[in-house]
Amino acid sequence: MRAGFYTGDYTYEVREVPDREPVGSEVKIRVAWCGLCGTDIHKFQGKNGASVVIPPIILGHECSGVVEAVGPECTFFKPGDRVACDPSFGCGDCIWCQQGLPNFCVDRHGVAKGFADYVYPPQKNVYHIPDNLDLEDAAFAEPLSCAIHGLDLIKMESGKTVVMYGMGAIGSLMLQLIMMTGPGKVIVVEREEGKRQIALELGADMAVTDAEIEDVCATVNADYVIECIGLKATMEQAIHIAGKNAKVLLFGLGDPEQPISFNQFEAYTKELSIYTSYLNPQTTARAINILASGRLDTKKIISAELTLEEMGGELKTQEHARKGKVMVRLSGEH
Repeated sequence: MRAGFYTGDYTYEVREVPDREPVGSEVKIRVAWCGLCGTDIHKFQGKNGASVVIPPIILGHECSGVVEAVGPECTFFKPGDRVACDPSFGCGDCIWCQQGLPNFCVDRHGVAKGFADYVYPPQKNVYHIPDNLDLEDAAFAEPLSCAIHGLDLIKMESGKTVVMYGMGAIGSLMLQLIMMTGPGKVIVVEREEGKRQIALELGADMAVTDAEIEDVCATVNADYVIECIGLKATMEQAIHIAGKNAKVLLFGLGDPEQPISFNQFEAYTKELSIYTSYLNPQTTARAINILASGRLDTKKIISAELTLEEMGGELKTQEHARKGKVMVRLSGEH
């Protein structure tokens, strides 16, 4: 089968690797679609994603597909089932898994490397999807589940003012989730005019630049500030413009070589609560339910559908990733 590898030094290769039959409780899935994640780009640039990266490594983890075969211990799936994956494995036995926090599992690792014709996750990481959910849409389950976990952490109350940074792929998902909570006012911060227009089309009350948000928040108390970019400058500004008694969620994956700084006295006088969000513990089923409901528009987010072979150029230029979500077409089934 084909697989797209990051091999180090800004290099990507499509290689032929052996196909095999599933063992134990594994589910062999013929991948239909896989989304390009910001962490894939981080890995390609020689940085770590959610975990330490040692190349060569197959990229991708936001995948959906059709069951090809199942292992002898698999009891809940059969060939032909349409499914989505949670790529993050929690052992189920360690101290963190016992507390319902598999994202901190001491043996956590990826089990669905989606830039490949087939993936082999254990059945506990596989989810049935309803017939009305398109397989390309289903590939959004993993990033959406991460966004759900972030909002769970800050326990967003309705009727409040929300400022959200970034209308990339994850920000576009996050904005639509925010709109489902019944906010009083939503202000999106985005430099690109076209993306500001999309924010307004998806329900935001205002869409401004990072230069303009300072003046806006001088007269509006931002109760929640959610940063979905991961840049040092925007993370620092997000903390600065947050209002009194606000909650700040630093959701974007920052560069570990560029730690942020903020005025702790200002945070103290505003009694800020600052959160981070790591992976997607036990939120995949909810993400699939939201996608199947039709309340979330993925079509406005997709900027390109590329082949596995075309991803080498995309990882270098990010021509399409800068505009939205890049979907990698494997079998291309719907």
